[in-house]
Amino acid sequence: MTAELVVDRASARRFVDEHIVPFADAYDRAGRIPDELLARASAAGLWAPFLSPDVGGFGLPYQALGEIHEEVGRGCSSMRSLLTVHAMVAWAVGRWGSPRLRETWLPRLAAGTALGAVCIAEPDAGSDTRRLGASAKRTSEGWRLNGTKTWITGGQRADVFLVFAKTDESLAAFLIPRDTPGVAVDAIEDMLGTRASMLATVTLLDVEVDGDALVGPDSFMPGMVLTGTLDIGRFSVAAGCVGIIQACLDACTSYTSRRTVNGTPLRDLQLIRAKISNMVTDVTAARLLVERAGRLKDAGDPQTIMATWIAKYFASVAAARHASQAVQIHGGNGLSPRYPVGRFYRDAKVMEIIEGSTELQQLTIADSAYYQK
Repeated sequence: MTAELVVDRASARRFVDEHIVPFADAYDRAGRIPDELLARASAAGLWAPFLSPDVGGFGLPYQALGEIHEEVGRGCSSMRSLLTVHAMVAWAVGRWGSPRLRETWLPRLAAGTALGAVCIAEPDAGSDTRRLGASAKRTSEGWRLNGTKTWITGGQRADVFLVFAKTDESLAAFLIPRDTPGVAVDAIEDMLGTRASMLATVTLLDVEVDGDALVGPDSFMPGMVLTGTLDIGRFSVAAGCVGIIQACLDACTSYTSRRTVNGTPLRDLQLIRAKISNMVTDVTAARLLVERAGRLKDAGDPQTIMATWIAKYFASVAAARHASQAVQIHGGNGLSPRYPVGRFYRDAKVMEIIEGSTELQQLTIADSAYYQK
């Protein structure tokens, strides 16, 4: 398949406008991303372009990754979600994997011939890692894992899972191929938002893996693996939220330019213009926050962690607010499947929950203010 490589915002915009925007509502109704688009994403190099060219990536800076994920999020939050979790797996393996693990998996992750998903959340614990029940026990050959993970984005389609589980000492991450004996995948259907992100529950029953499956340390600073992995995911979600706001703005300016009330174009009404100006302001501010987080990542500055928290908090709350306003502006048409703003509204609600809920972000950001004193 011949395709233009996606390496910056402009090429991402062309890819999204041609291959995603016209079909996103159909993906939402079908509840899955078709294999054809997954293959096109592979041909375009979308899956993990930040990886080194030595393993098949482009070595793109994270600021460029944010721009690409924004554009994909503008077109379809479900597709962006698949890119998000795959990027999290690729980053973790590239940063913390053993030489054999990197050699085996990074070229496949870069090419998209193997798709990754992250397994953290559990039925009774959500993403609270202090309450995780999945366990990993040492064996003579490596490790034995048991537990259930749920809300796994891309789980229906993933070829390999990055699983976080409790060891006797602390918390550890393991890379487990889907076809490993004892791994069971059950689809989760009919979600409120990101309906095409192919969620699944992943059950591990006496899953045996060798020592090389361990990603990073199992006792020394294990939180670094989780923190870094979640940071990549949070950054991608923040960028995708900027895309949602931009999609709302585009939809509303187009609609209000065509629609009239008592002979007056909607675009000339002061209330409408106030809503549009708020969208313009917030999409600009959210984009700048994501760009800042990306620059700090590229510079290796540890402040990027908090910068990403702030970007995700601001962008997700703004996306939910403006998606609601977009439906309101469309009136009855906003409730119709003929217009995409209803999908934006449902997807934006998801963004306030995943990769750190709004409430958790508020606590974390406030803590940073107190700790700086």
